[in-house]
Amino acid sequence: MNTIFRKSMLSVAGLAFAGGVFAGPIAAHANPAVDAKPAAVAVQTAKPQGDQSHITLNDEQTTNVKAIIAATKKAGLPERAAVISIATSLQESKLENLGHLGDMNDHDSLGLFQQRPSSGWGTPEQITDPAYSTTAFLKGLKQVDGWQDMPLTDAAQTVQVSAYPDAYAQWEQQATDLVTQHWNS
Repeated sequence: MNTIFRKSMLSVAGLAFAGGVFAGPIAAHANPAVDAKPAAVAVQTAKPQGDQSHITLNDEQTTNVKAIIAATKKAGLPERAAVISIATSLQESKLENLGHLGDMNDHDSLGLFQQRPSSGWGTPEQITDPAYSTTAFLKGLKQVDGWQDMPLTDAAQTVQVSAYPDAYAQWEQQATDLVTQHWNS
């Protein structure tokens, strides 16, 4: 590959990454329009992408699923937003509210979504509160144009800016099943 072209592509990728890192938390804390009403969206808009993963949940993880669903309802968002949120949390923390992990920690990432205080997501206490961290994620999601109709992994990646952007897709079926099971409970 041509050296100039390769450097140009790396520069573009770097700018895109930096933009996501800095815009994600800022967008997550933007005030939504007061009268905005979410459109009704099906829980699962298409067949999940790729091979699907599944874990057996313990009581803490199930409580966190219910907290994500409650925060989604409180935000006035549809079931699809809960599916994206739960799939994201399954990938980021396996629905466990992560505290400081020492050497295993990815920077200063905490909570259900591995949000970072140093990136503006909130204080460690806020980020480890499931309702707060879900609300912060959902605020970021609402800033993504067309999130309701895009593949789950694209919507999650736009908010999270992960080093593994396709990893969210593997949790779509389990997240859909959990929302179906707990949305009306």
